[in-house]
Amino acid sequence: MSHPVSQSADKVIDHFTLFRQPEYKELFERKKTEFEYGHSDEEVARVSAWTKTEEYKEKNFAREAIVINPTKACQPIGAMFAAQGFEGTLPFVHGSQGCVAYYRTHLTRHFKEPNSAVSSSMTEDAAVFGGLNNMIDGLANAYSLYKPKMIAVLTTCMAEVIGDDLSGFINNAKNKESVPQDFPVPFAHTPAFVGSHIVGYDNMIKGVLTYFWGTSENFDTPKNETINLIPGFDGYAVGNNRELKRIAGLFGIEMTILSDVSDNFDTPADGEYRMYDGGTPLEATKQAVHAKATISMQEYCTPQSLQFIKEKGQQVAKFNYPLGVAATDELLLKLAELSGKAVPAELKLERGRLVDAIADSHTHLHGKRFAVYGDPDFCLGMSKFLMELGAEPVHILSTSGSKKWEKQVQKVLDASPFGKSGKAYGGKDLWHLRSLLFTDTVDYIIGNSYGKYLERDTKIPLIRLTYPIFDRHHHHRYPTWGYQGALNVLVRILDRIFEDMDANTNIVGETDYSFDLVR
Repeated sequence: MSHPVSQSADKVIDHFTLFRQPEYKELFERKKTEFEYGHSDEEVARVSAWTKTEEYKEKNFAREAIVINPTKACQPIGAMFAAQGFEGTLPFVHGSQGCVAYYRTHLTRHFKEPNSAVSSSMTEDAAVFGGLNNMIDGLANAYSLYKPKMIAVLTTCMAEVIGDDLSGFINNAKNKESVPQDFPVPFAHTPAFVGSHIVGYDNMIKGVLTYFWGTSENFDTPKNETINLIPGFDGYAVGNNRELKRIAGLFGIEMTILSDVSDNFDTPADGEYRMYDGGTPLEATKQAVHAKATISMQEYCTPQSLQFIKEKGQQVAKFNYPLGVAATDELLLKLAELSGKAVPAELKLERGRLVDAIADSHTHLHGKRFAVYGDPDFCLGMSKFLMELGAEPVHILSTSGSKKWEKQVQKVLDASPFGKSGKAYGGKDLWHLRSLLFTDTVDYIIGNSYGKYLERDTKIPLIRLTYPIFDRHHHHRYPTWGYQGALNVLVRILDRIFEDMDANTNIVGETDYSFDLVR
């Protein structure tokens, strides 16, 4: 290179400054011309402009053989997340080491918290002959080294393609004394090539309950006054689970959260390492079969589990990400109905404060157009809340959304004048959303961190409000459910709107006529 090196031990430059230095500009230009053999800048600009047209949108929505940036992760991530919500539980991924590393990394990047999981370390031999020996050795090592109270087994693509029988393998491992016969080893088949993380979550919850409650259907078991609650796959689980426990405490309800990850993904830095922290006690999980009812906070995360629970003679209720005034009202009224207790006065005060906050800010929200993407329940809950604020959800997209979900969203949209421009898109991905944003633009996008590429491309501001959030920190510590959670979401949306207003009115003498101190 013809330029001196900018980086040195005496002058450490961060990467986003370093790569703008002359030697790196020269390196990138050589790489482009000598190795990438790309099209000319003019051709790239021409094709880019075409991809923003109605003509391209029609071709984009007609594609069938490829998915581009889906709004979902794979089944094993959801299963691992669910398993880590139980006391002393070590997820055991029956597959290759690379797979489990990806799942752990994905969750760590969101929660900024290490999470423990092991692998049966299947390689080429296991792919040919099956992974029984890997299971026998792996369970023995995991049990003796990491001292868990439970090991929850889930699968990857390799194990599912081979057709490994988890039940038989676990029984064989126990017969070989890898773990004691009475040691809990629930399991779930979670092929990564079908479904999504919400399906994997459901499979693991059902697997754990099946282990502790048995597989017999429709038997009558004694009931008590306890209420079970299943949060579903939730990136805000740390804040939301704690908010649910606070609400139950105000009611005076004895509640068991089935898979409570709030402590495991929020361990303190106090000098003590916690490989397992918090979680639903195993005895409480076993006794949860005697609860009078089970509530799912996210319907589309728990269909199989709720059906299984219903067959055990329990009442079941399901919600769609209870965000906002009406959704929280419905949740609290259901808790009051099931418990026979009145809604606490403190929660009524919180409701009034939320309504007051909405009234204070509605002029900045009224008529604003939004695109919302993410998991099915989140999209439903978020769309309802936006319409409460006088905003308009226009494009509601979920790769995991079904035809049933589309109809459910449309019914919600049709019930409000603010939903008249809205449409739900189930089974679509973020490349579909890109076409929608260019051909029928909105004011804001609500989704996860992957939307930052849409923001850069379309210049539409992104509000990060669902899993995963990789490029911002600590959002998961604050609830989005309940009246308090809705207030947090309201503030997040308003802050982005005000930041956008300031950014568009800050040129002195040109646009600063609206650079107001008071908004």
